[in-house]
Amino acid sequence: MSGALLVAGTTSDAGKSVLTAGLCRWLSRQGVKVAPFKAQNMSLNSAVTADGAEIGRAQAMQAAAAGLAPEAAMNPVLLKPGGDRSSQVVVLGRPYADVTALSYREHKSALLEVALACLADLRSRYDVVICEGAGSPAEINLRATDIANMGLARAAQLPVLVVGDINPGGVFAALFGTLALLSSEDQALICGFVVNKFRGDPALLTPGLDMLTGLTGRPTLGVLPWTEGLELDTEDSLGLAAPVAALPPRGRDVLRVSVVRLPRLSNWTDIDALRSEPGVLVRFATTPEELADADLVVLPGTRATVADLAWLRDRGLDRELSRRAAEGRPVLGICGGYQMLGRSIEDDVESRTGRVDGLGLLPVRTVFGADKVLARPAGAYGEHPVTTAYEIHHGRIEVEGGDPLFTPAEGCRAGAVSGTVWHGALESDGVRRALLAEVAMASGRQWLAGERSFEEVRQARLDALGDLVAEHLDTGAVLRLLEHGAPAGLPFVPPGAPA
Repeated sequence: MSGALLVAGTTSDAGKSVLTAGLCRWLSRQGVKVAPFKAQNMSLNSAVTADGAEIGRAQAMQAAAAGLAPEAAMNPVLLKPGGDRSSQVVVLGRPYADVTALSYREHKSALLEVALACLADLRSRYDVVICEGAGSPAEINLRATDIANMGLARAAQLPVLVVGDINPGGVFAALFGTLALLSSEDQALICGFVVNKFRGDPALLTPGLDMLTGLTGRPTLGVLPWTEGLELDTEDSLGLAAPVAALPPRGRDVLRVSVVRLPRLSNWTDIDALRSEPGVLVRFATTPEELADADLVVLPGTRATVADLAWLRDRGLDRELSRRAAEGRPVLGICGGYQMLGRSIEDDVESRTGRVDGLGLLPVRTVFGADKVLARPAGAYGEHPVTTAYEIHHGRIEVEGGDPLFTPAEGCRAGAVSGTVWHGALESDGVRRALLAEVAMASGRQWLAGERSFEEVRQARLDALGDLVAEHLDTGAVLRLLEHGAPAGLPFVPPGAPA
């Protein structure tokens, strides 16, 4: 077998990432050499490859589903929003330019060539490449310069599946409308639909699905049921879950973790490992009251440290964090959150605001450098090895006191307040459990750690996605698309793309 297809969606968070991962997992279990690909990703949730390249976190997750180590070719273009109108463009894992939405158009032609070269490279090395689109292919204002959806599909002649989320309602209109707003050339590659997150008896959908096929000439290849507990890496904050205790507590008590939901929150998957432990309730917080009763407060990463620090102060969260520190109640800052906890931040790179005062809860200072640090460090938290950490930051930390959080000397701890630039360290089981045990002791709670490793939990979630594909998707039809491409003669649905 050799082939590729594109998974597009009616909206962001329709299910493109998880369907792509599920297809990768299912094909890998069939003995197929499969790789994921996303030409252009806009996300603040990123990962670092073994050779120090930055890519979207979802593509790293999809690589794991395929049994592969992630690489830059799987996500050649990554956009990291730094404000309402600007983004950093990362190409082949390295910073490329800072752009506005309008100025980015000037780069699209060259970036399409980069994306097509990476896709061709992957197709030369793997039996199948499952591509993920971005947003919706029917964003008609962006179609002329699109490199992630139909622009890619047309250039590489990829058959396309369109997935729609039924949960908010309107899925039939969304699927039909997506197709009907495309040009005849684009429509010729749309081969079928997938309905995602359905609750109830699929037989109830049959009349609508039959009508959709009659109207479009395209089948619905599967109805994926709503499935609790997957909690896979998400690309944007639309996918952040409501507060959950992943498992019942093994001890008497539950630990409550409040994560400050910064406006430009990044790499929130640092928190996923905490949610995998029994008896750990994780919630996102935007008010002081939501921090007050937490056993642990996490100040996470951000793409706009200075701006989010101002937001935090505007809402009085700084006073609550200072109160916690004075009372000896645990606070953990990660990357940008660590920088905020320090004495000062000197930023002539990201916000270009110069020097601003930090929260003063850790004896550290941050100076932003022009070059981004991308690394995969290793160390230890006491006797527990750290094997899962990665770094993505412009800020350089100068430590002026306290104790190191990790060895070799990294991070800082002063009283109950700690900080580190290491993302992903909590995925190391011993580190996570030791830290939570310290939090439980400080809070006087009887909490017991789980026994499953985080990697086992992640692999089980990926297996569940593979099972969803195997049980609820017309896999025979998918294999035919991979082998033969889009069938000839698919009907045009008016009105088509606006003139």
